[in-house]
Amino acid sequence: MTNTPKVAVVILNWNGIKYLRDFLPYVLASTWPNLDIIVGDNASTDESVAFLQGKYPQIRIIENNENYGFTGGYNRVLAQVEADYYILLNSDVEVQPGWIEPVIALMESDDKIAAAAPKILAYNQKTHFEHAGAAGGFIDKFGYPFCRGRIFYEIEEDKGQYDKTGEVFWATGAAMFVKKKYWDEAGGFDESFFAHMEEIDLCWRLKNMGYKVMYCAESIVYHVGGGTLNSENPFKTYLNFRNNLLLLKNNLPAWRAFWIINLRFWMDLLALVRFLMEGKRKDAWAVSRAHQNFVRRLFKSKVKIKNSKKIELNKPLTGMYYRSIVWDFFFKKKHKFTELGIKEVKSQN
Repeated sequence: MTNTPKVAVVILNWNGIKYLRDFLPYVLASTWPNLDIIVGDNASTDESVAFLQGKYPQIRIIENNENYGFTGGYNRVLAQVEADYYILLNSDVEVQPGWIEPVIALMESDDKIAAAAPKILAYNQKTHFEHAGAAGGFIDKFGYPFCRGRIFYEIEEDKGQYDKTGEVFWATGAAMFVKKKYWDEAGGFDESFFAHMEEIDLCWRLKNMGYKVMYCAESIVYHVGGGTLNSENPFKTYLNFRNNLLLLKNNLPAWRAFWIINLRFWMDLLALVRFLMEGKRKDAWAVSRAHQNFVRRLFKSKVKIKNSKKIELNKPLTGMYYRSIVWDFFFKKKHKFTELGIKEVKSQN
């Protein structure tokens, strides 16, 4: 590249001093020549800021005055960062020195590419994909997200079966590359989400606006996962159910959203009953609270989209699975992406 784009790796931190100690050295070893490394702090109380100031004075710190969650935290921090590309990187991700180059090369090859993500493998089992992103995100017609290499709780071993770079539906927020101009145009994250699925909402918005979201197989990172909220936390259950409904409301035409959300309420009720049968009363209550909060937020959105006339809500979107992943996984026992009959991702070349 003759004019090397300015890239900013931005890590949002909240009481994650352990991960900063463990993983910042890998980020600092990145070989991209025109690079800023920034930590946005969401009012941590664990000495994270003091640690950074003492150990890494070369890293820029942007402090929020309170914990605004993943969405509000990033919106406020990125508003203060100038770069051609943002990389939203979780603090619990191990990267390799050349991890940035292939993704930026891919995104520079097509101005319509708005966001992208590398291959995400599990830090604690590096032969396998990691839950949050794996080999590119997809979504079914009822709004259930899944990945190449991970459907629900079924996680595949990486045997090179998904080593083709191409277009997908969503890029993981654990290591999301996004062009600043499209981040600004789309309005950033919807702060109603607080955390979880906000990256899918952003990617869906970008695709509705006519842009592409890509998976780059040539870049690999390793994600610990569950660093802030583990899978057993009822608050995470609440966010997942509430935000999944917000996702549908935000991005589907009103008529289609109405009937799908009505159906989802009944499907979620089955999940609530399952939680009760498993003795997970707090999770069951979380599902109920999610529905109540969603209804209260039904006519609210904090996202301001520039050039909203570009939204194309009715056109088919690459990466959307126009079947039920719930039916295919639990009833037809299709536990691997390759068993779904989805055509290979559209290669950039």
